[in-house]
Amino acid sequence: MSSAPIVTRFAPSPTGYLHIGGARTALFNWLFARGRGGKFLLRIEDTDRERSTPEATAAILQGLTWLGLDWDGEAVSQFDRRDRHAEVAHEMLARGTAYKCFSSAEEIAAFRAAREAEGASYAVFQSPWRDADPATYPDAPYAIRMKAPRSGETVIRDSVQGNVTVRNDQLDDMIVLRSDHTPTYMLAVVVDDHDMGVTHVIRGDDHLNNAARQQMVYDAMGWDVPVWAHIPLIHGPDGKKLSKRHGATAVGDYQAQGYPAAGMRNYLTRLGWAKGDAELFDTDEALAMFGLDGIGRSPARLDFKKLESTCGWHIARSEDAALLHEINAYLAAAQRPALTPGQKDLLHKALYCVKDRAKTFPELLEKAHFALTSRPIVPEPAAAAALDTVSRGILKELTLRLQNANWTKAELESILNEVATAHGIGFGKLASPLRAALAGRSATPSVYDMMLVIGQDETIARLQDAAA
Repeated sequence: MSSAPIVTRFAPSPTGYLHIGGARTALFNWLFARGRGGKFLLRIEDTDRERSTPEATAAILQGLTWLGLDWDGEAVSQFDRRDRHAEVAHEMLARGTAYKCFSSAEEIAAFRAAREAEGASYAVFQSPWRDADPATYPDAPYAIRMKAPRSGETVIRDSVQGNVTVRNDQLDDMIVLRSDHTPTYMLAVVVDDHDMGVTHVIRGDDHLNNAARQQMVYDAMGWDVPVWAHIPLIHGPDGKKLSKRHGATAVGDYQAQGYPAAGMRNYLTRLGWAKGDAELFDTDEALAMFGLDGIGRSPARLDFKKLESTCGWHIARSEDAALLHEINAYLAAAQRPALTPGQKDLLHKALYCVKDRAKTFPELLEKAHFALTSRPIVPEPAAAAALDTVSRGILKELTLRLQNANWTKAELESILNEVATAHGIGFGKLASPLRAALAGRSATPSVYDMMLVIGQDETIARLQDAAA
């Protein structure tokens, strides 16, 4: 008999951008489900109508799409399911696991104030309507409250945190349906997870306190409780809660700064999860390795140097066509000018010699400057210093030698070495003015690679410009 398929979900609130912590939560859910042939679902928790915006929803979807996290079916709107949530609240009434509460806000505040005056550190409201005779109900608005257990303990069996025990006398009879007939978050989440068939709830450990109260809803309805997995939050390099002072916190910012999606996935997977010595891996390897048992209990620290190193590894091993496609998307996200068709062609030709040491796309494009720029080349001051009278004379001579050359690396090496020898200089002395002439930079890829990429006519034209 086969076991039920695994179903996970990511349930962000569309009140702002997709936070890097949320992105990692989505990634863990995606890896866990996809790696086991299961489903990964998306639910937009848009019940806060004042703060939820279509723009935030679009940013969340775009961020997930950039990271390569696809979801099954349409994204579910929690707000659109409010009638279903109310239906479950009334079903709990019928089951006797919930009750109508007519207490006013003032009465609840007075109860808590009296308990605090008695020295109670935390006053759990005990509604006088919990066991009231329905015949005594007034004709007035009411909330529906859960009947929380008054004694004993509730145990959350968490795959990351271990067993977490909560004393039931610390749990109040929480409201599941307000007096205006709107459902509370605690009810809506459970109903949605049950109806969507979610088997594993993988989320931030800031939700751990909610699990005991949500488990009451499962028990009240006689539903199977999902596997809980509460993952630690992400901290900044200083060990404090991640905030904008540490750098980018929105996923979209990382795309706009030029980090490749594959590198970001790899880095976020390792942020708080480990499998042996595995540090650098592709998506297929991550899907095969990832499991809840590898998630640590301590907060992970964001390390930008490790992120860049990881991204550099992925850039170096990316297929050129895919890399070019992602660079174009980066330029759009960063609101930088798009490449012209000619620049795209030359960049594609240049990728083999510039991608090995680039950690981000801006760094890669800087290394490919020689292929993306156009004449006249204006050298930077450090490069211009190499173009003295003697060097310009050598470049003038070199252009004559290159007129009829076969444009291969072997022949270019032969010609350049012959010219250097004839002038009694090492190749390094010749390379500096060549770099200035071809790229306007003192740090560039190999002069042979640059000449092969831009071609014979353009090489000669740039050398003639510099010699003049």
